[in-house]
Amino acid sequence: MLATSLLGRLRRRDPGDAILRRAARLTIVASVVFYGCRYGAGSPMLATYGLFGTIAAGSFAQLPGPAPQRARILVLSLPGVWALIVAGSLLAWSTWAAAGGMLVIGFVVAFAGVGNPRLVGLASAFQLFYILASFPPYQPGTLPQRLGGVTFAIVLLAAAEVVLWPDPVPVSYRQRLTQAADGVAALLDATADGLTHPHAGPGDRDARRERAYDVVAAIELGRNPPEWAPTAAGVQDRALRICAAALREVLVEADRLVTDAPPEPAGDLTAAGLLRSCADTTRAAGRSLSPGAPAVLIDGLDTAVGRAETAYPVGEGDGRDTSDVPRLCRDATALALADQVRVFAVGARVATGAPLHGEDATSGLFEYARHSPWTLYWWQFRSHLAPRSAHLHSSLRLAVALALARVAAGVLHLTHGFWVLLATLTVLRTSASDTRTALRPAVLGTIAGAAVSGGLMVVVDQPVVYAVVLPVTLMLAFGVGRLLGPVWQQALFTLLLTVVFAQLSPEGWRLAEVRLVDVLLGAVIGVLVGVAMWPRGAAHDLRHNATRYLAANADAVEQTVEAMLGDAPSPDRALDRVRRRMILIDSSYCQYHFERHDPHRQQVNWSAILSAGHHVVPGAESLLQRNPPGCLAGWPAAAVLLRDSAGHLRSAYAALADEVANDRPAGPTPLPTGCAAELDRIRPALGEADPRSVRHLVEVDRWLAGLADTLARIHPPAQGDSAGRRGQP
Repeated sequence: MLATSLLGRLRRRDPGDAILRRAARLTIVASVVFYGCRYGAGSPMLATYGLFGTIAAGSFAQLPGPAPQRARILVLSLPGVWALIVAGSLLAWSTWAAAGGMLVIGFVVAFAGVGNPRLVGLASAFQLFYILASFPPYQPGTLPQRLGGVTFAIVLLAAAEVVLWPDPVPVSYRQRLTQAADGVAALLDATADGLTHPHAGPGDRDARRERAYDVVAAIELGRNPPEWAPTAAGVQDRALRICAAALREVLVEADRLVTDAPPEPAGDLTAAGLLRSCADTTRAAGRSLSPGAPAVLIDGLDTAVGRAETAYPVGEGDGRDTSDVPRLCRDATALALADQVRVFAVGARVATGAPLHGEDATSGLFEYARHSPWTLYWWQFRSHLAPRSAHLHSSLRLAVALALARVAAGVLHLTHGFWVLLATLTVLRTSASDTRTALRPAVLGTIAGAAVSGGLMVVVDQPVVYAVVLPVTLMLAFGVGRLLGPVWQQALFTLLLTVVFAQLSPEGWRLAEVRLVDVLLGAVIGVLVGVAMWPRGAAHDLRHNATRYLAANADAVEQTVEAMLGDAPSPDRALDRVRRRMILIDSSYCQYHFERHDPHRQQVNWSAILSAGHHVVPGAESLLQRNPPGCLAGWPAAAVLLRDSAGHLRSAYAALADEVANDRPAGPTPLPTGCAAELDRIRPALGEADPRSVRHLVEVDRWLAGLADTLARIHPPAQGDSAGRRGQP
């Protein structure tokens, strides 16, 4: 009954047996490598590096993609592994030289994840290769054995990834984007039908709307495994992030379009035709992300947009007829939606490597696509060499902790000093609270494992026994222990190390005592460094970066409005500032997801805050394409309206930034209103304005109303607020 209960518990924690399959694969490879090197070749050095190479690459490395991709990454990482082992072996002659190398290499390896956060999965493994080689004895002559053992282990592990029970390939981020595009396209089709047949039942559109919000929510970075999420600085990952943000905005614009739709059908409505073209382009762009699919073509969407723009400035009325204002509002919203669909389609072309048209390649949003990957990575690194970079903080914290641990192990002449650094690497987290959380299972598990190991070595002193039970302890440490929890994992890992070193350098029961002392020392160092250096982790950096990000958004909005009124130049520099600050807040947000959050602090809707920048930047770019700077110059009534709206938005951004930074209640959030109601304030002036000026005013006003919607999604209006236009999903 006990065995059945344990088996059922393991299966519930490991659906599909993914962890157990991986542990079995690692057990077979580690056993073959260790037995072959220790007893076949008769070399403890070869066996040590072969076994720890298998453990580092197979357990500590978290690699993305299907099995063939993981195998390729392992093989391609070999030059880096060799360089680290050579550096560690050559610096092992002195404690201070090894500690200095640990400080530099620890920082470089950790900070490399800035360019591609998925490389963080390799960082811990890379640290281990240097750590193992940097300890005495100083024997440069054994480098061939060290490199040979690691190479044998990694090549064999790469082959096993493909041959032995390969993991099923999960749904990729591109597949999720394709599903989201299909859901949004279906909603756009239903919205187009609603414009031409407004009296039709809303049930079908409501069902499609609910599904669209569900599939779009699934493409948020926080809902995807880090090894699959597009978080790198490269062209394709940037394009996929832009695609996801554009789909979210299309969804919001579709909801807004229903609100601004006229109460009666208008026959052959140009806006409905534009929406159907948007639906077709969205669907085609999403499917183009599949391997081997043709690139999406944007000509049809451009034709539909041109047709809508031709009909839009005047429409059936001339802009002076007050009944035409709702039509202008609807058409402005449809064009804004089409702009976001075009952003999604161009992003899909960039993500699939298709060439861009001239106007897309020069767009500020996709300007990065003209630069080499090395240039993009350099920009990413440069952006994070900033005082408030969460990556910079965590990399420095880890490097300092490992260097101190190396000094302590060397000064105290610890026999197995690398266990000190391994414990520091295991315990240290990006925040002090997470470090304290990791400390308890590390200490309790090590105590339990050391007690069992010490007792075992007192009773059994025959190395052959440990050779026989090695596969069992490997399976327990990397399979059962991982499923049962951190305490069990640490205890079983301690038992595994005892079994291994009983065959490499038998020391009796004192080996368990050494293991316990080393782990306790490493844990203490990790805790002290975690408390002393930026203890609040990415949450603090995220709040600070969000404050600056919101301020940059407010500046860009205000400068765009002033440019439309002819009182300021084009807001290109302000928009560039938003893009630069978006890099830091994106990085902090990714790291924030892996930390424990203080339940006493106010929880912020970070996804909504991050979407603010996407609404500001491409929205302003599209606005400036159809509405050149100075298009509303000389219209005092429009200036009063727009400056008033921009002022309220600036105050709302400032209040939100203050709330995020200091946990204070936000000030009044500007509640979105319908377009026609917004224009009621200057309706008397419409008869004197040029029809094209009315069009420009409507577009700018719609953009500002969309920004108010973004803030309302961060802080939804309270129940009963009549100014709210709709419930938020």
